[in-house]
Amino acid sequence: MSGSAPGQSWIVSWLIHNGLDIGLVLVLTYLMLLIIGERRTLWMVRGLIVLMLAAVLSERLKLELLKFVLEKLVLGAAVAMAVIFQSEFRRFLELLGRGQILQLFQRQRSLPKPNNVIDEIVDAVKELSQNRTGALMVLETSGTIDMRVFVNPGVSLNGEVSKELLQTIFQPKTLLHDGAVFIRGSRIVSAGVILPLSERTASRQLGTRHRAAMGITERVENCICVVVSEETGSISLAERGNLNRPLTSSKLKELLEERFSPSVEREVVVAPSLGVLSRTIGLQGRILLERIFHLPSSKSKEQKK
Repeated sequence: MSGSAPGQSWIVSWLIHNGLDIGLVLVLTYLMLLIIGERRTLWMVRGLIVLMLAAVLSERLKLELLKFVLEKLVLGAAVAMAVIFQSEFRRFLELLGRGQILQLFQRQRSLPKPNNVIDEIVDAVKELSQNRTGALMVLETSGTIDMRVFVNPGVSLNGEVSKELLQTIFQPKTLLHDGAVFIRGSRIVSAGVILPLSERTASRQLGTRHRAAMGITERVENCICVVVSEETGSISLAERGNLNRPLTSSKLKELLEERFSPSVEREVVVAPSLGVLSRTIGLQGRILLERIFHLPSSKSKEQKK
């Protein structure tokens, strides 16, 4: 019995040490998911984690050459992610410096647009379509878009969304009609915005505005684009690099109301709430301890009662 007690204490200390190590890694991973907050980039995080695990495994197996290569890959991947998500990491450092790190754990939801804003946009699009006046509108759906993703951020307006203002901006004789309008909430942030073009092969019927709408929605998930064709007057809606066309004004209104419904939770949220995460980790840890030390499970205790 005296020999088993030191053995059990060593196992307990080993579990505590490694459990703390794994727990801290999980916390850092969870914070990374909260910072990024987009489902598409979740695969990049998973890829980095796989590379890190492979590097640790190669070290344990004494595979020196493989370990060297994997360590360089992990370093390069970390630097690449830091560059890609520089705005998110900057926000994280700002919150950390202000002592407001708990704001990261608040779930973000889709930003609702008042019905009158949607009505103003749809009415403007309807008039532009009937007059065959080309238009391109970028609508921010959730979070905050870093305007550095634009080729040119355009001219700052910060004006209230209105049918008249949108129609005026896209009149062919104005200086800003060739660019896009960037709308955040109920405000027109800027006009004359130049967007990156999609490199995908598009139909000949699609012009530069459609390629620009596809290009920005390919790069940024938390936005959609409304396009009015100058040649045909057809209405299109771009989302995640795909075009939904042709649309009627009533169908456009229906789609916009779906995208900006306050009752719909953001689809891009990839991290669960902190309470759910802690309960899950606690449950799995208790099951592991019960199996290692052959303790009676909580279910068997309830059955005995």
